[in-house]
Amino acid sequence: MDNIQPLVGLVAGQVVPFGGDRLATVSQSLADAFRPGDRLVVVQDSGSLLHIPAAEFALVRSAVARAVEAFALLAAVSDGQVSAFFDLFAAALEDDDVFALVAAANDLDVQSAAARGRSTTRLQLSQRMRSDMIDGLRVWRDTETPRQQVVEHVRHAGWSVTAERAPLGVVGFVFEGRPNVFADATGVLRTGNTAVLRIGSDALGTAEAIMRYALAPALAKAGLPDGCVSLVASPARAAGWALFNDHRLSLAIARGSGEAVAQLGAVARQAGVPVSLHGTGGAWMMVASSAEAQRFRDSVFYSLDRKVCNTLNVCCIVADRAADLVPLFIDTVRAAGAARGTTARVHVVDRSAGHVAAPLFAEMVRVDRAEGGVDEPFADIISEATLATEWEWENSPEVSLVVVASIDQAVDLFNRYSPQLTASLISSDPVEHDSFYDRCDAPFIGDGFTRWVDGQFALNRPELGLSNWEAGRLFSRSAVLSGDSVFTVRLRATVSDATTHR
Repeated sequence: MDNIQPLVGLVAGQVVPFGGDRLATVSQSLADAFRPGDRLVVVQDSGSLLHIPAAEFALVRSAVARAVEAFALLAAVSDGQVSAFFDLFAAALEDDDVFALVAAANDLDVQSAAARGRSTTRLQLSQRMRSDMIDGLRVWRDTETPRQQVVEHVRHAGWSVTAERAPLGVVGFVFEGRPNVFADATGVLRTGNTAVLRIGSDALGTAEAIMRYALAPALAKAGLPDGCVSLVASPARAAGWALFNDHRLSLAIARGSGEAVAQLGAVARQAGVPVSLHGTGGAWMMVASSAEAQRFRDSVFYSLDRKVCNTLNVCCIVADRAADLVPLFIDTVRAAGAARGTTARVHVVDRSAGHVAAPLFAEMVRVDRAEGGVDEPFADIISEATLATEWEWENSPEVSLVVVASIDQAVDLFNRYSPQLTASLISSDPVEHDSFYDRCDAPFIGDGFTRWVDGQFALNRPELGLSNWEAGRLFSRSAVLSGDSVFTVRLRATVSDATTHR
């Protein structure tokens, strides 16, 4: 159109319309940084002005172009070749000489993150994480290919229709600095998709080493097309924005902190790309009148062994059991901290404070934070609205406590304040469990410890993410998203009677 001009610069104070009825203002720093060839993405939900430098845009555009080309070529690749890739990738990570190179890169990443006061609990590539990656890759090696699996067959007089699973296309990933996710994401090849990956800056060196010494050689030896799996080797957040703003993606998957993931999701949606977001978590546990004390104690203890999205975050105890179960809860949280060689913290909703011994609010404990040890009260008072907070603890467990009148009230709080991910009920009443399952608006419901929520642990499937229902039950948002669940459906008509017509 004649009235469209290229954007070659920005001026401080310049207004930019967004959302149809609001204006954002260009800051001085954005105006100074913007150069001809750069891109500006306006997030229509919030008015955030995202600056994508030309170099980041070109890097991502090239990776996606190679993935698009590889997707077309992958259709001619045999299932045996895909299986060989997973086997070769696993064997490379199992090779001590290869892994030493990856581990050296990871050591540098961990040192750099620690020096910057960043969390390293999920960044360190431990032997357990290495084993889990290898096991996950071999699961995909041994998984029957979902490509062209028949979903439904409908017969008519003179003709029939077959519904078959088919690959989506290019899958874009942006995920936090966890090296194991880098391997898990390759599971989309099992369904015939290709992938473009962008990892958090903390783990970029580790990811580059995995790519160089293990993943890329496995792709080449298996005869898979170049570009099947690409790493966007940039620490800049703008690379993630550029990736999710590329309309050639068939699916965008983001994992990380809630705010960053929500922003990435908004960028993808307005580019017309469906999204699967995995940014918030924190499990809730509801404790009923009929709860067995020992079962409750064990469920709490084994739900606080480390901080991930399925860690116990909020505990709701019915009032008629508060006298015996609140002290047991406090003791168990302390024990969970001691098991990690540290101390724990409890955040108590204001109306429940009377059920907690007063001295606990004055007791000071040493808490491990990413920046080091900090003295904080063992218990503090929070508002009901703070139940929406996910405690991102480093080593010292943190959990919220609220005393409720009933399990129904606990479920109402969960549906209102939680990210709608994981809920567990400790009760001896089967009818109560059925009601709880029906009323809790979440994909993961249990009756004990919360840490079972994991694709590989629960379903023997390396996960791409755990989808909550906070933004609705949309495509690829239910329960565990894994490589073999990234697909679409094609229809094939077979006409046996050529005179068939409408």
